[in-house]
Amino acid sequence: MDFLERIINLANKIKQQKDVIDTEEATKNAFVMPFIHNILGYDVFDPTEVKPEFICDIGTKKGEKIDYAIIKDNEIQVLIECKKIGESLNINHASQLFRYFHVTNARISILTNGQVYQFFTDLDAPNKMDEKPFLEFDLLNIEENLIPELKKITKSAFDIDSIINAAGELKYVSQIKKVMAAQLITPEEDFVKFFASRVYDGILTQKVKESFAILTKKATTQFLSDQVNERLKSAISNTAEKADETLEKSNEAHSDSEIVTTEEEREGFYIVKGIIRTVIDPSRISQRDTKSYFGILIDDNNRKPVCRLHLNRSQKYLGIIDADKNEIKHPINSIDDIYQYSEQLKETVSTYL
Repeated sequence: MDFLERIINLANKIKQQKDVIDTEEATKNAFVMPFIHNILGYDVFDPTEVKPEFICDIGTKKGEKIDYAIIKDNEIQVLIECKKIGESLNINHASQLFRYFHVTNARISILTNGQVYQFFTDLDAPNKMDEKPFLEFDLLNIEENLIPELKKITKSAFDIDSIINAAGELKYVSQIKKVMAAQLITPEEDFVKFFASRVYDGILTQKVKESFAILTKKATTQFLSDQVNERLKSAISNTAEKADETLEKSNEAHSDSEIVTTEEEREGFYIVKGIIRTVIDPSRISQRDTKSYFGILIDDNNRKPVCRLHLNRSQKYLGIIDADKNEIKHPINSIDDIYQYSEQLKETVSTYL
């Protein structure tokens, strides 16, 4: 079972059982321990890996416990504080995480209610836990672009430097998206003035600003609608090309029946998808496995290749397609090395936009 399938299985369990879970302890047993064990890959029954009810006396605070401490390389790497399923998460729930964060070696802390997992580190000040998470993962609202980021925190891939390097971008992109979403619903005065001052030559009186508040909301709504329509037009224009490929695919069907897509290839696909979805609609990203390589395409179109994964050999390669449709092979040691070529992958995708 691959990483995504394990996530989906736990999500389905939460959907089925969350209404009958009414305590924090039941939440930990039913949802949090399976997350630690099956998703993050740490043995919850091995105290050298997962220490429940972790005690770390601080000054006059004696006997306080954190729900779980995750240990790797004989060092505490992750602290986890749990709340009951359905309970909203806020910074007030993380008081013990704040206290323990600066007296242990942990650089990652997690606040969860079994469904939503908020991941914190110390981007704002060294050795002091941030007040805002760099990653928030909701098992009942899975965002595919976050799956590669969650995978970095698993036991097999855990690399604190890699996690911290990615955390800054994750944190601020997430916060910017939330701000943008709020402005589209209820534009603030500064947001309205920004646009009004660029299209209106008169004085921005209170009446004018009130008028532009309505116009700004209408304009942003229409802009998003136009973007959707453009993508629909693109999809329609590609229909003819896909029809031409149908015959080609059917001719390949017999030989493809012998192809087995490996878990590593699937994980590689999700890594590439997570990278390039920042520049293209993720619904346009597709995969096609062959006997000699695993291909990643745009619009499921052979004429729009992004890269090829050559993983079924002793020396693995990431083959990136350049603007002239030539494949440039880059040797990699593991699929995590794909992140090193993020910009090249995005450049390739940009040629199809």
